[in-house]
Order: sequence, then structure tokens, then C-alpha cells
Amino acid sequence: MKYKLMGITACLMGIAIAASAVFILSDVEMERYHQHMMAEEKAPCTHGSDVFCTHLPLVQIETGGQEIPGRAISDETGERIIGHTVTEDGAEFIAAKIAVTDQYGFNNHADDEPTMESLMEIHVRGNTSRMFAKPNYAIRLVTEEGDNNPQEMMGMDAHHEWALHGPYLDKTLIRNYMWYNLAGEIMDYAPNVRFCEVMVNGEYQGVYLMTETITAGKEGTRLQISVDKKDNEFSGYLLRLDRGSNHEAKNLNTFSMYSYRSDGKLNVEYPGADNLTEEIRRSIELDFSAFEKTIYSYDYDSRQYGFPRFVDVENFVDYFLINELACNYDAGIYSTYIYMDLDRKYRLCVWDFNNCCDNYQNTTWDGTSIDMDQRLWYHMIIKSDYFTDWCIRRYRSLRNTVFSDEYLDGYIDDTIAYLGDAVDRNSQRWSQSFEEELLVPAERNLHSFDEAVEQYRSFLLRRVSWMDENIESLKQYSAESKIKKFSEGTE
Repeated sequence: MKYKLMGITACLMGIAIAASAVFILSDVEMERYHQHMMAEEKAPCTHGSDVFCTHLPLVQIETGGQEIPGRAISDETGERIIGHTVTEDGAEFIAAKIAVTDQYGFNNHADDEPTMESLMEIHVRGNTSRMFAKPNYAIRLVTEEGDNNPQEMMGMDAHHEWALHGPYLDKTLIRNYMWYNLAGEIMDYAPNVRFCEVMVNGEYQGVYLMTETITAGKEGTRLQISVDKKDNEFSGYLLRLDRGSNHEAKNLNTFSMYSYRSDGKLNVEYPGADNLTEEIRRSIELDFSAFEKTIYSYDYDSRQYGFPRFVDVENFVDYFLINELACNYDAGIYSTYIYMDLDRKYRLCVWDFNNCCDNYQNTTWDGTSIDMDQRLWYHMIIKSDYFTDWCIRRYRSLRNTVFSDEYLDGYIDDTIAYLGDAVDRNSQRWSQSFEEELLVPAERNLHSFDEAVEQYRSFLLRRVSWMDENIESLKQYSAESKIKKFSEGTE
């Protein structure tokens, strides 16, 4: 895993502080930093309740009175997004300042000396979430000259790009935190995250999740890919399957796009627009198309010529299982990241679990089906008994560790316990969220934090129980048939 490993001392400190999570740590070899388990104990404050005080890192954003662009613009019905706001001069970002206070051993207050400060560019990010009262933000840390300004963020490795996720539809506040961390335990890379509380221009905005964006990094951080624009060379690249890019030059017409096999649009995320020459873009397009053509060929499951030659199979298995377990079915349509690493293997990276565990606004999932088999790339890969057998074995193994009832149930309880009174502050700030009917039908809406947690917990535990009884059904997709021999290649 591409994380800075925690030292023995830090791990022992985390165990001592999160005593209720000891059973979790004893069953799982922890290489990833889980904030609710490993954050240091804070000394109690003695000031009055009129002073803002939090044990979480505190993020303060100052815009100089400017409105942050990127809010949704809806049609006359108010139901369909037709665009988003920009500045008066048409800019997507505004210049602002960020200050982070994350004191070791002490609670954080608005007038404390910041532990990190930077100029930045900021805008509202997301798709449907742009319509919510509590926005998500994209942040780029910059110098006075406007250059990238990589900074460590709450113990996470230095980078200039960050996302601030503000849970609103997810009334538990913990879905993204939990699933990114679970994925980070079993996959090569998943975005690191930290809970924090946010103020914008001195106004309290609630609990947020500071999140690494999926992009290239240095010295063991994020994705190990790079580009040399001068020589038209790259060591790897990152693609996103979603709604396409506003930069037309970044959109690809790969085999799955050309053949209309995809519901989404594929674009290059890295290299960025400034470093993406036409030669590099075309090379990536042909490279990825070769992979896609293979999985729709007679040799799709051949170890020598098929998908095992192109992909890290265990990564594809884990991505399948973690999104299937969580019923996170945007995966494979939207918010889907696939990258080529230094070993010339494709890997998938998790992103956006805000809707998982039956939290989609207009779609209900009862947790009694397998649906990832219908997603792009998996539609053919799952026809391989090599893949389905691996999925079944891997699921059974993970049920003894990070997919166990005890781990999942304890993770929910211990994360909420760690958030503590920050939950109450957030619920008070966004009390309107418990009154809005964001989910359809209306009876799905939850009217308190406790109700939201109970829905999430009960759904998840029912889901793993159903998966236990039905995981073997994956074999139906790769079962022998009278015609299968005509779609199989030879080694």
C-alpha cells in the first residue's frame, strides 16, 4: 500500500485511546491511518461554552466576502441542473485563504495559531450535491505567484489538490470516511481522509471530510504516475468514467465509447489539460482501446491474451466486492477512476460512497441482488470462472476481517463515538436536512441522526447476511453453456 506506515508507538497510542476498537485491530493488520482509532487524546478545555472548541482539526476559509462559485443552476422546475454559477468575469474559481488548526494534544479554537496556512483557489464541486445547502469544495493550494503549493494536511502527505466533502444527503456523516478506509486496507490505494470542522468567513459550516483527490503524487503518495510533455512521454495515466470533461481535448473515444457499450463518458484526468498533448491523448486512447477490445474478444479470459494480461485481477475483484457489498452502484457508470501504474497494469480506485447502502435519492435498493456484473468492463470479465472463483474466495476471506459483522458494526459505533459533540453541532447547523424530503418515496427520509445511523447499520448487516447466502451465485455468470465454447479463445 502506498501510505506512510504508522510507527509502532503511534499504533499503540491509537489502541490505548480507542480501547473499544481493540477487537478490530487484533483481527486486521493496520497499515492505514484511521483517524477515529489513532488520533491522539485531547486535553479537556476549561473555558466556557461560549468559545468554539473542537477536538477535530479546524479549517477556516476566508474569501474576502466573495461568493464561492459552482453552485447549481436549476431549470424552472427546480429538479434538473442546467449549469452552475461562475464569477462575474466567468471564472470557475475564486482566490481565497485557508488556515488549518490541528494542535497535538489540545483542542482547536478559531483564534488559535494555525498549523498550516496557504493561499488557495476554491469552487463548489460535485454533480447532484451542488444543489444541497451544504456544499462540497475543490481546493487548490497556491503560492502568491499562483504556482502549486503542496502542503501536508492533517497528517496526510503534502499535495496541492484537496476535496472538502460536506455530508448532507448522508445524514450519518460517515459513509465516505468508512468505505475509503475499508478500501484502503485491502487495495493498493484509496484516498486518505480526515474529519474536520469548517468555518467560512467566520460562519460555522459543520463536519466535513478533508479528502485526497485521485491524482499523481510524489515520494510514495497517491498514484505513482508522471508525464513529460516535452518528450510526449508518460509512465502511467488516470481516466475517469463519468459525464465527460468540459475540456473537450480530455474526452476519449475508446472502443467502449465508439461501440456505445458505456452509459458514461471516459476522459483523461491525468495528465491534466496543460500537459495533455494530442500525441499523448491519442496514445492513451489507443492503449486503453486495446484493453477494451480484448475483453470483448474470443480471448477475453485467456491468461496470455485476455484481461488478466492487462489488469491487476485482485484489484478488480476488491473493487467489485466493496462496491457490491455497499450497493454503491454509481461505480462503473459515474465517479469511476481507472489508472495504469508503473507495472503497466490497470487498477480501479474507489470514489464517492455518499449514496451507498440504500441512500440514493430516486432509487431504492433492498440489498437482495448482485448488480456490479452489469457495469462496464465487468460485464465481460465476470464471464470468466477464474474471476468469479476469485471473487468468492476473496469475499469469504474478507468476511473474517474487514467485512466481518464485528468489524463493520464496531467501525460505525467507534467512528460516531470519536466524532462526539461535533455531531450535535453539525445537526444543529443543518437541522433543515432532517426536514427536507430528499429521498423518494417520502417514507425513506430520516428525521434524526440516530435514525440515519440505525438505517445504515441495519441495511449493512442485512446485506452481508444476504451476501453470505448468495455469493456463490456469481458462478452463474461464468457457468458452462452450449454456446460458451464458441466465445472462448485458447492459450
